[in-house]
Amino acid sequence: MANDAVTSVAPAYNRANQINAAAAGFLGWTLDAFDFFILTFVLAPVARDLNVSIAQVAATITGSLAMRPVGALFFGMLADRFGRRWPLMLNIIFYSVVEVLSGLAPNFKVFLAMRLLYGIGMGGNWGVAASLVMESVSPKWRGVASGFLQEGYAVGNILAAVVYFLVFPHWGWRAMFFVGGLPALLSIFIFAKVKEPDAWYESRTDLRTYARAIFGNWKMFLYIVLLTLVMNCISHGTQDLYPTLLQQQHHFSSHTTAIVVIISMLGAIAGGLVFGEYSDRVGRRRAMLTAVMLALVMIPAWVLSARLALIIPAVFLMQFMVQGAWGPMPVHLNELSPGESRGFFPGFAYQLGVLGASSITVLEALLARHLTYAQSLGLLGGIVLVSCLPVIGFGPEHKGRAFAKADRIPQLEC
Repeated sequence: MANDAVTSVAPAYNRANQINAAAAGFLGWTLDAFDFFILTFVLAPVARDLNVSIAQVAATITGSLAMRPVGALFFGMLADRFGRRWPLMLNIIFYSVVEVLSGLAPNFKVFLAMRLLYGIGMGGNWGVAASLVMESVSPKWRGVASGFLQEGYAVGNILAAVVYFLVFPHWGWRAMFFVGGLPALLSIFIFAKVKEPDAWYESRTDLRTYARAIFGNWKMFLYIVLLTLVMNCISHGTQDLYPTLLQQQHHFSSHTTAIVVIISMLGAIAGGLVFGEYSDRVGRRRAMLTAVMLALVMIPAWVLSARLALIIPAVFLMQFMVQGAWGPMPVHLNELSPGESRGFFPGFAYQLGVLGASSITVLEALLARHLTYAQSLGLLGGIVLVSCLPVIGFGPEHKGRAFAKADRIPQLEC
């Protein structure tokens, strides 16, 4: 009997399985974020070519964010019913095709429609990728894997900045969206290398039990929505319009803007990894609270610095803290969620939080008409960072929660 138990659970934490699952989740989220951030670099040229205002193009970002719950609902339920791999592959192909079609849009109405469809694809990726990674890795590595997965978002921003640096000056904004179709190739890697985690097989259940797991945890669901709302406000509130601030207020060139954003995202990657690992030692909430409080301290230097030599360390440290707060989020939300609906529950709640935060970019753009971009980002950024403190501090935590049978047998963990 003991030998049978070892045979059934040991493969769950096979080293190759862990690496492949983490790579698939990371790359899926990275390339999704890459496709999203492409637009943040070219708001002004898109507005000029489509004969609309920058605020109207910024509203398409809001539209994408607002459609993310639809994608989380659809792809999340597919992931709980059919496994993590196939919905993730379908999702990546879908958002890649829509990205290419965005670059072909002949007018603003078509462009808006494509960005709404893109939002569905973006919304479906995070929850499925997070459940795949968190269920595939050993519990002792969840914090590190969480930070690694989440900072795919920052790596995607860096890739967008690199493409902006290399492609935009020569071929314009449409070519940038064409490059955004390349992520579809990732589906080949997932098909060939990624295996379903044992935790999904163990959590599969009938529709009635699945519904009971969702509706029986409605208080937790609402809490996750609130938590992700304030967390998305600090993320989008400090990132989406920052390239526009550099271009419109400081009059930086496209190359300088790209370099500054790349440096800020290097800070984000470092912060996510550091605070993700830190959360394994001190807990998810404490790590997140520390990062948020340090981000508050950074606001004056972040928005008031006018010289490039001061802007660079300020943006690095600001995103180190902001994305440091995000580092523990994938594992934190998965640990708070019921096992039967782990593909749907955290992802859908997360994307509803995105929906609630989707107006932050437009609010900043509208406020910048009356103030400066720096004043707008600093004011709203400070408000949302302060609002994070009680939501995180008084919330629940289930650090170390078992996902699969193997989680309860420490000697089998690698």
